Amino acid sequence: MSEKKNSFRFRFPEFLLIGLLLISNVILNFSGGGFILNLKKIGFTAISTVEKGVHFVTNGIADTFNAVKELKQLKKDYNDLVIKLENYEKMQRSNADIRKENERLKEQLDFAISLDEKNYPAQIISRDFDNVYTYLTIDKGSINGIKKNMPVIAYQNGNRGLVGKVVQVGTFTSQIMPVYNLNYIVSARIQNSRDLGLVNGTGSQDKPLLLQYIRKNVASDLSFGDIIVTSGENDNYLKDIPIGTISKITSLDYNSSLNIELIPIIDFSRLENVVVVNQKQLNDRKVE
Repeated sequence: MSEKKNSFRFRFPEFLLIGLLLISNVILNFSGGGFILNLKKIGFTAISTVEKGVHFVTNGIADTFNAVKELKQLKKDYNDLVIKLENYEKMQRSNADIRKENERLKEQLDFAISLDEKNYPAQIISRDFDNVYTYLTIDKGSINGIKKNMPVIAYQNGNRGLVGKVVQVGTFTSQIMPVYNLNYIVSARIQNSRDLGLVNGTGSQDKPLLLQYIRKNVASDLSFGDIIVTSGENDNYLKDIPIGTISKITSLDYNSSLNIELIPIIDFSRLENVVVVNQKQLNDRKVE
């Protein structure tokens, strides 16, 4: 006798009942606002998340623009500071140059005052380096009392020295023939031995001067560095104004005198101010 197996089966009416119950529950939830509340919550969450993202991006962009703006401002401030620093350095250099110029002018003025002879401090305003017959032009002329053949001296690095003589005079300017001019000749003596000779230029401020007509038999009395000064003969120049120092002594068999080279006392490449001397008249500041 066969046994019947018990089995649980859903029939259509049962499925229909379950479906109706679910639909009823859904309708009740909708009518009670349950689903509407959930949708609002989901919508708010989504919108707030988007707003937060937009706010973050917007703030990021704004911060970037602000950073760029601040960087530009910093760069501008830096450039302004650099310019101010450069101007300050230029001002410092300018002040230093002015102080040095004042010191040179004071030195020149003190030297001019110390001279017994009437004199005219002047400034070199032009020179020609390419010509062996070069001349220096000064800013004083006949209107200032300058006359042709007046000697010109200078005070440089604590030493006075011969510059040359006036060869041409204009109303407001004058030309000086410097000692290194090829045509320049001046009577001179060796300061220590007092031997007499002639100094002439070689055409360039970078070349030595030549002292000639010094006898060979005095060679043992000479030394490198000995000072050569103006002789003061014929009243052409002040006496004992240094011209140069001995740098080389040559004895030639065919010549009865020594050939002596001199380094000028004055460094003409740095010479700016000179003093023109009138030997015929005393310095007004010396007259009481």
